[in-house]
Amino acid sequence: MRGVSLALLVGALVCLCFAGCGGTETGGSGERKVITVKGSDTMVILGQRWAEEYMNKNPGISIQVTGGGSGTGIAALINGATDICESSRPMKEKEKQDIRARHGKEVKEIPVALDGLAIYVHHSNPIQSITRAQLKSIYRGRLSNWRELGWENAQIVTYSRENNSGTYVFFKEHILDNEDFAENVQTLPGTAAIVNAVANDRRSIGYGGIAYSSGIRAVPVVGKEGGEAVSPSLETVQSGKYPLSRNLYFYTAGEPLGHIKEFINWVLSDEGQKTCDQVGYYPLKKQ
Repeated sequence: MRGVSLALLVGALVCLCFAGCGGTETGGSGERKVITVKGSDTMVILGQRWAEEYMNKNPGISIQVTGGGSGTGIAALINGATDICESSRPMKEKEKQDIRARHGKEVKEIPVALDGLAIYVHHSNPIQSITRAQLKSIYRGRLSNWRELGWENAQIVTYSRENNSGTYVFFKEHILDNEDFAENVQTLPGTAAIVNAVANDRRSIGYGGIAYSSGIRAVPVVGKEGGEAVSPSLETVQSGKYPLSRNLYFYTAGEPLGHIKEFINWVLSDEGQKTCDQVGYYPLKKQ
């Protein structure tokens, strides 16, 4: 048993090295270069589509994309367990310092797509818009009945992402002004889970990336009291008119090199950016 355990441990260490170093793997078709991408659940479907299209055009490359949340991806980058971190929030200065201390390299921040953080309600919910102040009151527990928003007498059921999510951090900063969520807010492990919950409960509200839109409706958001209600769209997100517009990022420890750099360059190309539209996100605005 000791021999088997040692072999498994060695194998795990080899895999970890590949994950952190842009390694290689050997299969029936010969040696392939491996790129690991980990992080944001909001971005995982976009990352997977990029990987599929790039591997189809470059059969010598293997790209492994997993989610887990922006915080999980950042921790993996710090620990050397991924080549690229996908994040739906900017990396914090403390996290960048951890990269410098661990790897002796500066963090490379690369915006790769745009997103409008959408406010989800059930498709039968008739409210026409919602303000940032109302959202804050709902998620702080001060506004708890849909009647207060002009609908029926029904308790508002609130869903949120877990705290390792970049989307959670963005919402907390931009809607709650960094105050705490109410105790009755239910946390779910991914955007798809929130969409599923809202799609199955007409009294509920949630938030997440604009690409997840099946069975729910994105409510137009009023940024400032008395202002215009704006829906997330390519035009409003690229212009910043939509009040919850944000960048989606790739992060690397140091300048990306070799086949990792080639993949990132392709993601930023017209061809790679076209994939954003196909998945439901928005391409970067051309300079």
